[in-house]
Amino acid sequence: MWWFSRKGPSGFSASSTAEEVTQGIDGTGLTAIVTGASSGIGTETTRVLALRGVHVVMGVRNMSAGKEVKEAIVKEIPTAKVDAMELDLSSMASVRKFASEYNSSGLPLNILINNAGIMAVPYMLSKDNIEMQFATNHLGHFLLTSLLLDTMKKTTRKSRKEGRIVNVSSMAHRYPYREGIRFDKINDKPGYSRLFAYGQSKLANVLHANQLARRFKEDGVDITANSLHPGAIVTNLFRPSSIVSGLVNTVGKLVLKNIQQGAATTCYVALHPQVKGVSGQYFSDCNIAEPSSQAKDPELAKKLWEFSMNLVK
Repeated sequence: MWWFSRKGPSGFSASSTAEEVTQGIDGTGLTAIVTGASSGIGTETTRVLALRGVHVVMGVRNMSAGKEVKEAIVKEIPTAKVDAMELDLSSMASVRKFASEYNSSGLPLNILINNAGIMAVPYMLSKDNIEMQFATNHLGHFLLTSLLLDTMKKTTRKSRKEGRIVNVSSMAHRYPYREGIRFDKINDKPGYSRLFAYGQSKLANVLHANQLARRFKEDGVDITANSLHPGAIVTNLFRPSSIVSGLVNTVGKLVLKNIQQGAATTCYVALHPQVKGVSGQYFSDCNIAEPSSQAKDPELAKKLWEFSMNLVK
């Protein structure tokens, strides 16, 4: 489609692929964590970062799937440095175990890509009794980021290279519940909407990145935090809805991005020199975009931070 190839200020467009936006970039010496790396754009993000020389640690719920992805990448790119570690973002115990093992491994951490997510699932609670989409898409990443921050800060000081945190959100952040984040009804079953709950969790991703950016600026920390919409992509996120999945597989391929295009904005924000020093921004199609008014609300971001801190305690 013609609008896919319309370039923005970055020189890239919706049709740009992850390989294209990282062409010529040398990521040797950098270490990244990518959550949800065993499928979809997480796998492509891992592959392309590894292609550019980045040592990638995949945070995956399914270790056998993670092992297959690792083997496929190393087969294609013999020089690739890829590892897989078990991580279930819907479980705080799993997040704590992952972070503890990573922090004690001695590995540096330059880039954290909070990519994993579930979409529009029926009402259910996590192992910690929190609504599943909020628990997986936001709270697990909130806790993971908090637990890895000291390692990131040490890495930036030692390497004198900017650290980057990338939250993969969605344009669905524009369509949460009316109040944005239902602080008093986070587990409310009668009022549950699959799509609004998804929008709420994706709004939380943007607010989280923005609040991180403010805190880093106040503390003088050389780490940036940004969020992004990867685009409407043909991925297995659509599995929970058979009707939507059917539409995606028929007409969707004519108007949706493929996986290579879907991973482009993530790879751009994580690696491109144009993004150096840029923090607290929301990206779409490898360009800075305008998020919703709720996503830009500093008071809402602060309230979400405090709410999340209380939940992870």
